[in-house]
Amino acid sequence: QVQLVESGGGLMQTGGSLRLSCAASGLRFSTYTMGWFRQAPGKEREFVAAIGYGAQNTYYTNSVKGRFTISRDNAKNTVYLQMNSLKPEDSAVYSCAAKVFYEDQYKYWGQGTQVTVSS
Repeated sequence: QVQLVESGGGLMQTGGSLRLSCAASGLRFSTYTMGWFRQAPGKEREFVAAIGYGAQNTYYTNSVKGRFTISRDNAKNTVYLQMNSLKPEDSAVYSCAAKVFYEDQYKYWGQGTQVTVSS
């Protein structure tokens, strides 16, 4: 059974930093592209960042470029999202997701962790 478990969310002031972690189990982690998504109340879920299975390639939505960094440790089956210079508009539930590298759709999703940035 595949499980993705996020941690590291919380309450932070504007300009602060948080690091999210997503621990994966039940899958060959090193063959999966991992992504972070977020959903704010009343809004659609949006893509935040992704990292290829070998960590050579990373992708970010424009609003977080230069502030967020996605990374992975295949030995620990964990993907991270370092979030710096946080803004109130970054407040959302952040979820990690996994897809086989050659597929288009993310197949597995975590439950999410809440990030709240106060102004």
